[in-house]
Amino acid sequence: MARQRQIANLAAKVCFLSDLAAYGRGTTHVEARETHMSWVFLTDELVYKLKKPVRHAFLDFSTIRKRHLYCNEELRLNARLAAETYRRVVALCRDASGHFGLGGSGRVVDWLVEMKRLPQSDMLDQRIRGGRAAAAEINEVAKRLVDFYAERRAEIAGGGAYLRHLIGEQRINRAILLRPEFALSHTAFGPLDMVDGLLQRLRPQIEARILRGAIVEGHGDLRPEHVCLCQPPQIIDCLEFNRSMRIIDPYDEINYLGLECEMLGAPWVRPLLGQALESRLPDRPDANLLALYGTFRALLRARLCVAHLLEKPVRHPEKWRPLAIRYIRQAERELLSLQSPPARKSTPVCGEA
Repeated sequence: MARQRQIANLAAKVCFLSDLAAYGRGTTHVEARETHMSWVFLTDELVYKLKKPVRHAFLDFSTIRKRHLYCNEELRLNARLAAETYRRVVALCRDASGHFGLGGSGRVVDWLVEMKRLPQSDMLDQRIRGGRAAAAEINEVAKRLVDFYAERRAEIAGGGAYLRHLIGEQRINRAILLRPEFALSHTAFGPLDMVDGLLQRLRPQIEARILRGAIVEGHGDLRPEHVCLCQPPQIIDCLEFNRSMRIIDPYDEINYLGLECEMLGAPWVRPLLGQALESRLPDRPDANLLALYGTFRALLRARLCVAHLLEKPVRHPEKWRPLAIRYIRQAERELLSLQSPPARKSTPVCGEA
């Protein structure tokens, strides 16, 4: 019963926020988009994000208090790389007669993040697809990211969260990608085994990087669709709901952005990003560690693709398995840069950082 009320309450909020009347005069357009964890409402000039009342192992948006907390965290964290985009946290209120309103009087029933709407055509993924991304623009994004990482405090005491994340997520990668219903074992088994072996072999290198101060609190979800090539560049959608997932090697995060650009058909972006980072943070990992980073991220993306098939209802069911296979093929390509590949093993990684 409580779950049914929760669904009905969310549906009523989405209905209100999908209506032009919610935003006052001057608004001529509103488009509602559903994501895994939020509803996003795009108006002429502004965007409003409503977090769903969900709870997972890695996040908890189940109460109004927690959603308020993470709206404020989203605003705070995104001010680091997109201060011009993130504006404020807005209360969604309901008066005694049951009518909703943004701000104003009444009982607060939820919270939204208000953002400036960025031009979709200038998002990096769209620019790459249209063949309109220029090296000068990538260099500008790279400079912003490199300055960001250089300003971060080294996570020495808390850096073990990074290694725990790699090990824990790799276990989940294996468990999900080898599920029989996805029929991916024949392609995923080899890269999964290689990552297990690399994690064991290269663990001392990662631990040394933690002790040298190479691990920082980064963005957490750095993908082309989160980069806007406007002036100045805006890098949005920092992962706000779990700090341990933001503890990362900048070379891992930059390499991941480059990998995603390569998946879109722009392999030339990754070297530019890496060179820019090395110019400011010269403690570059060796080829084997970079291969581990790239292979792990590709497998993680493959897993997240097929995980959509476990949702009810499944949105765009025809999309996810073919995309997962593309990421597994990319994982195989990442392994080609290994200097001396370790022998494959069939047992998952054990142990904690």
